[in-house]
Amino acid sequence: MIFFNKDEQLENLGLGILDATWAEFPTLARNQIALTWVVYDPPVLVNTGGALTPNAFWDHPVRGFTYRGVERIYPASVVKLFYLVAVNEWLEKGMTQTSKELERALRDMIVDSSNDATSLVVDILSGTTSGPELPTSPFETWKYQRNIINRYYQSLGWEEMQTINVCQKTWGDGPYGRERAFVGELLENRNMLTTNAIARLLHSIVGGVAVSSGRSQAMMALLKRTLNDLPTDTEENQVTGFLGGGVTENAQIWSKAGWTSQVRHDVAYIEIPEQRPYLLVVFTEGKAHAKSQAILPFVSKLVADAIASL
Repeated sequence: MIFFNKDEQLENLGLGILDATWAEFPTLARNQIALTWVVYDPPVLVNTGGALTPNAFWDHPVRGFTYRGVERIYPASVVKLFYLVAVNEWLEKGMTQTSKELERALRDMIVDSSNDATSLVVDILSGTTSGPELPTSPFETWKYQRNIINRYYQSLGWEEMQTINVCQKTWGDGPYGRERAFVGELLENRNMLTTNAIARLLHSIVGGVAVSSGRSQAMMALLKRTLNDLPTDTEENQVTGFLGGGVTENAQIWSKAGWTSQVRHDVAYIEIPEQRPYLLVVFTEGKAHAKSQAILPFVSKLVADAIASL
C-alpha cells in the first residue's frame, strides 16, 4: 500500500501543473520528469514536534498525487536524506557513537551538500572505507557490509522502499578503486530512488516518527532553508533554481536538493501562512534540464498556487 490516498481533486490539479510545465518547457520529455505531492489537510498532524505515536501517525490519512512516482531514477545528492535517517537510527540503537566529526559531517552533508562529508557518513554507517581494489573474498565482505543501508530500508517493510538502492557515496569526479568496482562496469549498482520512496521518508521525518521524535526534530533543523538573505553562490544554496525559488518569502521550507550534469532534483516540505502544508518531490532528467534554473521553481509556484485554491 502506498502511504497516501490518491485523490481526484489533486489528480486534476497535478495533471494541469504537468501540462503547463510541458507547455512552458517543450523540450522536457514526458519521461524526464517525475513528481510526488502530498497535501496535509486539517487537522494537520505534521511538524508538531512528534506529538503522535508512530501508529497514530501512519493511520492518519493523507492525500497525494504522483506522476511516475515508482520510476527508479538516479537521485544525486537527494540520497543524503537516506543517510541522515540511517545514521540517526544507528545512533539511537547504539550501533555507532556520536562525535564532533560525525556531527560536523552530518551538518555539511545536508546544509552544504558536501560529498566529502557524505563519504565519512557512509564509512561510519557501513564500517567500510574507500581505497584500492580488493581481492575477491575481502571484496565480497566489503560489499555485504556496504549494503547494510539497503537492508535497513528493506527492514522497514514499506512498499516504496522495495526497489531503491542506497549504498554508494556521492562524488565530485567519480569513484576510484574498490568504489569504481562496486558501482559496476555500466554503473548498474549506482544509487536509485523513486519520488514516492523519498516522499515517504520525508513524510516520516516531518511527522516526527523517523527514528524518534527528538531525532526527527534534529533532522528537520538541518533541512531548514532560509528564503531571504541567500548566499550569492546560487549553485550551492539549494533554493535558487530549486523548489524554494518558486514560493513567496513568507513561506517556510525544509528541503534537500540534488543535481549533476544529468539531473536536477529537489525534495521539500513547505508551509505557507494560512494554507495547507504540503510535501513536494520533483525530479528532472536530461543535460539541458539539469542546467535549467527555471523548471523546478516554475513547478513549485504552480503547486503553491494550487494549494491556495484548495
